[in-house]
Order: sequence, then structure tokens, then C-alpha cells
Amino acid sequence: MTETEDGDPSATDGGEPPDGSEFGVGDGMDDQDDAPRIDFYGGKWASTIPLAFFICWAIFQSGVLGIGDTNGLVIGALIGTILGMFFVRGDWKAYADTIFEGMTQRVAATAIVAWLWAGMFAETLQVGGFVEGLIFAADALNVGATTFPAAAFVLCGLLATGIGTGYGATVAFVTLFFPAGVLIGANPVLLFAAILSGAVFGDNLAPVSDTTIVSAVTQDADIGGVVASRFKYAIAAAIPAFIAYLIAGSAMAGVSLEGSAALRDTATAAGLVHLLSMGIVIVTAVAGRHIVEAISWGIVVAVAFNLIFGLSSVSDILAFTVTEDGTFTALPFVVVGDAAGVGGSLYAGAIGFFPLIVLTLLIVSMAQIMIRGGGFAAIQEFLLNVVATNVRRAELTMVLGTATINGMITINTAAEIAIAPYIARIGEKFNINGYRRANILDANTSALGYIFPWAGGVLVGYQVMVGPEGLGAEYGPEMVVNPIDVVPYVFHGWFLVIVFLLAAITGFGREYIPDRTSEEVSRA
Repeated sequence: MTETEDGDPSATDGGEPPDGSEFGVGDGMDDQDDAPRIDFYGGKWASTIPLAFFICWAIFQSGVLGIGDTNGLVIGALIGTILGMFFVRGDWKAYADTIFEGMTQRVAATAIVAWLWAGMFAETLQVGGFVEGLIFAADALNVGATTFPAAAFVLCGLLATGIGTGYGATVAFVTLFFPAGVLIGANPVLLFAAILSGAVFGDNLAPVSDTTIVSAVTQDADIGGVVASRFKYAIAAAIPAFIAYLIAGSAMAGVSLEGSAALRDTATAAGLVHLLSMGIVIVTAVAGRHIVEAISWGIVVAVAFNLIFGLSSVSDILAFTVTEDGTFTALPFVVVGDAAGVGGSLYAGAIGFFPLIVLTLLIVSMAQIMIRGGGFAAIQEFLLNVVATNVRRAELTMVLGTATINGMITINTAAEIAIAPYIARIGEKFNINGYRRANILDANTSALGYIFPWAGGVLVGYQVMVGPEGLGAEYGPEMVVNPIDVVPYVFHGWFLVIVFLLAAITGFGREYIPDRTSEEVSRA
């Protein structure tokens, strides 16, 4: 028996977790008992058809054919959603309404906002010469191609921990650090994986991360205690990951890019002024400001630095292109070109994520279909009654269950919200402490959300490479990494999963409810 901050007891046989409605907890993704059910031919398991079809499509497209196109995944999600409709008993209206219900989940909006704001910020830093500044700094500090991936892992981990969003950190580092590293000779696949590993570290450990908050509030634990208790697991995975990047960096050769030598020779330190822009984002986020506010301040400062120090023109940041000279062409943000349109870093930073935004909305809606159709309830009953028969097997079930769900729902926070009630029930059945449950829940959803080639964390970085004004268009096809190629090298993600598998088997770090109780449950 534990108590919430209001003093209301929560029974250990499945009491409701604390409210976390700001992140969708208890307001859609896991609120399956109050919603009308969707009946399927074939029973509850048929509700998994849309997501199962999408995963098979993604594996065939990415793994078999080697095509990492996000637009192709959108088509797979659309076909899967339509296919599931033909298995519905009776009226299709409830199914159609559930699609809209899923698309309006706050968890999807959170990821989308992070991508848009981070994209605008990173592109503005890029046109301000930050990449060239990083190349200059790498040469000055003798950070060569072999050590750059390990350095990127550490730095991305620090940024993600500070701002609380692994997605935002991935966007920034793929936009800025990735081209700098590849241009000085680092292996593109290894470098992309190192950035993803850093995002895993921050998403898992950051006190202001949405996954950290959701894991705490759904398991009746305070956020500060959760972060303190999971530090040992994060470091146990981070140290061997850092060593692995040092070893792999010396073993995996980079690519030769035309003009890279000339760019390195002409790189200057001026762009490094944007270290202050990134610092402002981190400090503002750590101070407790909303991530939108923190990144917005970063954008404002980055634009000011670009203009004050002459790092870019106004039209590099925002440009309205017209086909004929006229009165308004005297304005610094109106330019003459062959085709009318809108451009600049703010535009490019946002527009590149539109296909991924559509995919995210479809994935969350397919997850909602599975919830409303009883698929998650069927998984819960199977895990509780058949698999989790003792403490060790219960914890292994939690680890493997979160991994399975994250493979289906590729937006890690959405996956965490969906599986959280079941983790709570399994853990409470065996008297496992809320801190321990929260750590198992968050570690796997954080890790695998940046490993699977169709996962949101991987695709957001890939989209930076292939967008209309992405790295591939600017530097060449060598700057584009197929998501399937990066899977084995996300070392921190894999090590984090292994750490928790071993912890479940050996009992390392295991705590029971009487061992420690949360004095105050944060309700975020």
C-alpha cells in the first residue's frame, strides 16, 4: 500500500496511478476501460492488425529493400489502418472515431512541437556557420575522426539531459555535429548511432524529459527519487558505450566528400558564438521553463547573433521569393528568383518534418485502435496469468513487454503511456517498488525508441538528412544514412536494455514496496 501526495491510498492489486493528464496519461492512451470497445472478427488480437501490418511493411521496406523513405512508411501506416477496418464487426463509425481520437493525443503533439522548434533552431545555427565553427574547434582541439563519435555521444547526452528531449537533441546534433564529423572523416553510420545513443541517455535520465515524468507518475513515484535511482543503470550502460565508440571509431573508416578539405581549410571560429545560443536553451530548460519557451529564446538569440555578427543575411533566415523586381524587393527578406515561394532556415527547419508528423499521427491512432479493441488488455492478461509467475519472471516480463510494445508504437512516450498500467499491475502483484518499475519502464522505451529503423527517434534524424533542404541535398548522398544500417551501433541503447535484463535476472537494484516509499508523488 502506497499513498499519493493527497494521502489517498492506492491498493497494490491495481490501483489507479497518479494523474498525469498533461502528458496524455489517463486521458486517452491508457483510459481504455471508460471508452466504448471496438469489436473485431477474430477477437481482441485482431485489433493489432494495423500496427502489425505497419511493422511488417517497415521491416520489408527498411530491412529487406533497404529503403529508409519516411513517405513510404506513411503509406504503410495508411494501408494498415484501412486494412484493420475490414475486421470490425458492425458499424465502422467507432473505428473511424478512434482514428481521430488517437490523432488528437497530446503525446503526439509533444513530439511534433519538439521537432518543429528544434528544426528551426538547428537550421538557424547552421546558416550562421556553426558547422564550420565545430570543424574549426575539432581541428584546434585535435578531435579527430576516430574520437568524434565518442565526443558526439557525450555532448548529445548532455544536451538531451539538459533540455529534456531526445528528439530535439537528435535534430540539433544531426543538423550540426553530424556534417561536421563526417567532413573531418568520421564514419557516418557510427556517428549517427552515437548521436542516437546520446539522445537515449538524455531521454532516460533528464528530470524534465516527458518519458521520465510519465514513468514516475504512472508508477506512483516522485520524479527526483526516480532520477536518483536510475543514475546507476544509465552510467553502467554509458561507460561501455563510450569505450565502444572509441574502439569502433578507430576501426570504421569514414567517407570521402568532394570539397571537404577546402571547407576544413576555410572553417573559422566565428560560428562558435552559437555555443551561447545552445547554452541559453539548456539553462532556460533546466531553470524549469517549458521546452517551447527555451528553444524559442534560443531561436531569438541565434537570429540576433547571425545578424549582429554578419554570420548570415536576413534572407538566409526567412525569404519570400518573387519572380519580378518590384517595390517590396527593397525589403531584406524579399528576393527575386526563378520561382515564387518561401524559404530560409525557419522554413526549412520546419517543413522537413511534415512527413514524419503525418506518420506520428497515424502510429498513435493505430495504437489507440489496439487499446479500444482490447489488444492491450489481452496482452496484459497473458503476461499476468501465464508469464509473470515469480519476481524474476515478472521483471523479465516488464523488460521484454516494454520492448515489444515499443517495437509496435514507435513514439517512445506513447509506448510508455500504453504499457504503464500493465507494468504497474505486474509490479504491484509482486510488491515491486515504484522506483524500480519506473526505471524498467523508462529505460526500454527510451532505448528502443532510438534503435528500430522505423522508430521516431531514428526517423527524426533521418528526416534531417533527406528533407528538401537536408544534408544530402547540401553535401551529397554520403551524408544520408539508411536507418537499418545504424541499428547495431546504437551502443548505449543496447547496453541499457542488457543492463536491465541482467538486473531482472540477478536482482541488482531490486527494491520492494516496503523498502522505500515516495514521500511526494510529482503530478507534473
